[in-house]
Formats: sequence, C-alpha cells, structure tokens
Amino acid sequence: MSATTTTPSVSTADAAMQLFERQTTRYGSLTMLAGLVLSLAGPLYLVFFTELYITPTMVWVAFAAVAATFAVFWIVEPLTYFPVLGSAAMYQAFMIGNISNKLLPAAIVAQSSINAKPGTKRGDISAVMAIGGAATVHLVSLLVFVGLLGTWLVSLIPAEFVEVARLYILPSLMGAVLVQCIVSMKQFRATVVAIAVALLLQFVVVPLVPQLAIFATALAVISSIVISWFVRDRSQRDAVLVN
Repeated sequence: MSATTTTPSVSTADAAMQLFERQTTRYGSLTMLAGLVLSLAGPLYLVFFTELYITPTMVWVAFAAVAATFAVFWIVEPLTYFPVLGSAAMYQAFMIGNISNKLLPAAIVAQSSINAKPGTKRGDISAVMAIGGAATVHLVSLLVFVGLLGTWLVSLIPAEFVEVARLYILPSLMGAVLVQCIVSMKQFRATVVAIAVALLLQFVVVPLVPQLAIFATALAVISSIVISWFVRDRSQRDAVLVN
C-alpha cells in the first residue's frame, strides 16, 4: 500500500524537477544572452557611431590584455562553482556577480543548514533560494546604506579603520568560505590535497617559475581535482538523495 502511495509522489517530484531544470535552462540562456547584448551595446555604439576613432587593432589589443589576466577564470570559475550551485543557480550567479565573496557562501551556508549535499536536487534548490535571498538583501542594503545613508556613514568612519577593513576584508571572506566548504563537504582527502597543492604552488612552484603565477589558480584547481580523484576512497558509496 505504501509503495502505491509513494510512487506517484516520487514521479510527480521528478517530473516537477525536470520541468524546473528545462525552464531555468531556457529562460536562463535567454537572460544571459540579453545581458550579453546589453553589456556590449554601449561599447559597440562608441566604436561604430562616435568619433573616438577606435580601430579593430586597438580592440584586439585591449581584449588580449584583459584575457591575459582573466582568461583563466573563464574556465576555472564554472568548473569550481557548478558542483556546489547547480545549473539553475549558475545562471543567477553569473548574472548577479560577486560569486565567490557573496553568492557561493550564501549557497554553502544554506545547504549546510538543511543538511543538503551539493550536487543533489535539494542542494540545487537551496542554492537557488539562497542566491535569491542574498541578492535581495544586497540590493536593499545598497539602497539604504549606500544610496540613502552612504555619504553620512563614510564621514563618521575614521580613515584608519577604512584602510584596515580594505586590507583584511577579502582574506576574511575567503577564509570563511574555505572553512564553510570544508565543514559542509566533509571530504578529508580532497581537503588535504587542495591545501597541499595550493601551498606547493604558492611557496615552491611560483617562486621557482614566476611565469606560472598568472596560471596558479587554474593549476591549483585542476591539479586538486585530478589528484583527489585518484586518491578518493573507493570503498565509500554516497547515498542517493531523492527530494
């Protein structure tokens, strides 16, 4: 009797999740495309309809300069974020921005709070809701503390405090995200491998070969993934969560 009552609900949940994934893929792709068009509209107008005399050579040189610094993140960030966020939240994250220091921590905390494992349906849904909440809080706080009270608040804060905050805010955020990832993922071997690879690259490889500094992040991520796969616990079988 229980089997007959459970099967329809499971089937309905699976169908609803499949519909959700199809719709987020469709509208997420359209939204990302619209964002791309809008972001390029201004520069294209300046190139073709003004008298700035921007040549194609200048455009490609500027593109090469930017790519030399950020091209590695075009590959590393999607590979790094997708296992935690899932497909639907990835569309949100890359449209909103501030992924590593705002949206990813929000998703990790939400998943940890409800014991949802990243990569599961429950984990993906919680990431979507967490990012929506983080974006809402961000916009409201910007409106209040920057748009309405920004100038007044800055005038009250001592300059020395601002400098200290600017110096340590990014390390503190990254440290909090790292600790939360370790606690929520509970993968001891992968954690040890990632820390060891990062330390080896930072203090041994990069000082010996400074030309690799720009690729250090990509090398750390790819090396950690490959080594963790080889040293993984093959006797462990993760439970399949159906939510």
